[in-house]
Amino acid sequence: MRSTSTGDLPVDLGRDEARELARQELSKPSYDRDTPITTRVIQWIAERIEDLLAAASGTFSSGLAIAVIVVIVVALAVLVVLRTGPLARRGARRAAPVLPDQRRTASDHRAAADDAAGDGDWNTAVLERFRAVIAGLEERGVLDTRAGRTADEAAVEAGAVLPGVAEILRAGATRFDAVRYGARHAGPADDAALRELDDAVTTARPGRPTEAGAAEFAVPR
Repeated sequence: MRSTSTGDLPVDLGRDEARELARQELSKPSYDRDTPITTRVIQWIAERIEDLLAAASGTFSSGLAIAVIVVIVVALAVLVVLRTGPLARRGARRAAPVLPDQRRTASDHRAAADDAAGDGDWNTAVLERFRAVIAGLEERGVLDTRAGRTADEAAVEAGAVLPGVAEILRAGATRFDAVRYGARHAGPADDAALRELDDAVTTARPGRPTEAGAAEFAVPR
């Protein structure tokens, strides 16, 4: 079949050619993701484009109209990849575990925090100090030793057992996440707040909640 093209897009193409064009486009590496949901969605799009092309063959006389359908569906595929690919996973990082896979003691995390603070590396100091808090809670049996727990989950679970420090634990988790994911650059005040949090949680015992210390741990906007 004769065809002319404008750039890379054929202006006159048949149904089979359009279908093959769509399949080639959707099979490019840029659409290839390991995420099962992405694979399923792309497969669904490929099936829908076959249905559209089959219906269009009896409706449109111009190959350009079919090509427009192809472009629209490919655009939808790109949107799906953006929503489920690296950009989407960037937001999912907030669900990363607070403690690393290779467990360290609370003392180890505190020592790392002290070293970082001594070097003026406030971000690392904050992260390591909060990890020391959570590791210490696991060592005391306040939290069960469990992989995959996020900072927010740890704060909520520990706060249920130690209601007196529940609010400052949640504030500490918020500060940890803000520093860890780049929304905030820590400074000496953050380090001081996490040190106070560590001291408060270390001495906390199960009991009724109090308001003491809540203001000091509020994360500045």
